[in-house]
Amino acid sequence: MREGPEWFAPKRYGFGAGLPIAWQGWLILSLFLVVVLGSALLFRDRPQLALAIVLPAAAALVIVAARTTRGGWRWRWGAEE
Repeated sequence: MREGPEWFAPKRYGFGAGLPIAWQGWLILSLFLVVVLGSALLFRDRPQLALAIVLPAAAALVIVAARTTRGGWRWRWGAEE
């Protein structure tokens, strides 16, 4: 088992992270939503610019979630750990 912060719960079925389980996870998710909604509102006339902002933010969210998910990312079949 890897050591480190646990900010997100693992998904019960499938691959990836579920909802945040720590305030740091909620903060990261909230900041991501602010970036997405803010860029959509500020750059509604230039969607390419909004996409250029949202894609790196989404990549950062995925990287942080992958590194801080309890038990790491792996395929799960619903069994309790």
